Parts: sequence; C-alpha cells; structure tokens
Amino acid sequence: MKMINANCSSRNTGGSGLGLAIALAIVKTHKGKLEVQSHVDHGSTFTVILPLVSKVNR
Repeated sequence: MKMINANCSSRNTGGSGLGLAIALAIVKTHKGKLEVQSHVDHGSTFTVILPLVSKVNR
C-alpha cells in the first residue's frame, strides 16, 4: 500500500515529530524494519517491512 501525503508546505506549523518514533517502536515490536529514502527537494519515502508469521510458528 502506498501512502501519499498532501503538500505540507501549506501548513502554518510543524508536527510534534512523534510519528517516526511511534512507527519505529511498532516496527521493532514486530521485529520488522523501517527504511527511508530521502531526496532533497523531492521528499522522503518510508518503507515498513514486517515479517510474516504462520500458524506453525505460534
């Protein structure tokens, strides 16, 4: 699933900065990975990778 954020340059104030920390905590809890690719003047792409768990592993 690809998520696209609207142009944030129209916002008057920044965010609290907690979104990435929360996402990382969730990913670590599920033993996954959080990757980022950032390009100046083009924004960043964040990828969440979570392992599959089968009923056999439970």
